[in-house]
Amino acid sequence: MSDRVPDVMRAAYIESVGPAGHIRHGELPVPAAGPTDVLVRVGAVAVNPVDTFVRSGAYATPLPFPFVVGRDLVGEVALAGPGAAGFAPGQRVWCDSLGHAGRQGSFAQYATVAAERLYAAPPDIAGEDLVAAAHPAASAWLALFRHARLGAGETVYVGGGAGNVGGAAVALAARAGARVVATARAEDAEEVRALGAAEVLDHRAPDLGEQVRRAAPDGYDVHLDTSGHAVLADSVEALAPGGRLVAMAGLGGGATELPVGRLYTRDASIVGFAISNATTADLADAAHGVLRLLRDTPWRPRVVGRLPLSMTAEAHRRLEAGEVRGRLLLMPS
Repeated sequence: MSDRVPDVMRAAYIESVGPAGHIRHGELPVPAAGPTDVLVRVGAVAVNPVDTFVRSGAYATPLPFPFVVGRDLVGEVALAGPGAAGFAPGQRVWCDSLGHAGRQGSFAQYATVAAERLYAAPPDIAGEDLVAAAHPAASAWLALFRHARLGAGETVYVGGGAGNVGGAAVALAARAGARVVATARAEDAEEVRALGAAEVLDHRAPDLGEQVRRAAPDGYDVHLDTSGHAVLADSVEALAPGGRLVAMAGLGGGATELPVGRLYTRDASIVGFAISNATTADLADAAHGVLRLLRDTPWRPRVVGRLPLSMTAEAHRRLEAGEVRGRLLLMPS
């Protein structure tokens, strides 16, 4: 591949928020890089549910139009600004925080990334594993350790333990010395146990609530539902004294009853968490957590498909239709 940076690139972009059909694939100028920025030649990107929220307007955030969609990438440095210390042309890198808050996205042949949001890609981790893991693993790490303050010996509930974020959370919590009770489909139970769950409950069981309570008679120190289907009142009821519930799924859910009395009589708490609000310092800590997860646990992202960048609209459609159980990657070149 030539080291010369062209003037134009192929990109997947929108000119207004709306359905997946709004996504176009065509030429845009290669973005400029400031003194503390890095221009990355993109090798692969991953499609996230949050990308569809941003594209549709469900997640309101400043967007410069035409707006390149997507937030994760793995690639190599094409150019590094004089203030982007530690980065040099040809270096493998990755990022998981583009495509919102006024930042252009990653679904293009080139992307400009602020140096503080870019991380060196270690040689022992495959690029596809890294980009596929980036968003779910960082989300799980921040939810457990930044927001829930998980400690060794605690009991953790993970709803949706076979999902992208849920599986990462099971592995991370077990690695940290917690006892993990997870829910999943019966056919996924063995896989979730292999990640470190002490018990895996069938999420379709008619007496699931009773099983959840029996699995932790003293309650859960941390409650993390990644499926978006938990009933808030039941979740609060399952908390241990001092328990922490992290609300991180279910965008678009309707009104629900908040059992305030049960919260304050147990010194329990509920905290909302969206990775889009994470600081650069939090993201940097989470990046180390992503690497530890890939190196020190059995969890790996389940890559279920690879498509050319020109099929970004189709990738978004599949994700929104619930047709993707795993990680869908796109290749810009």
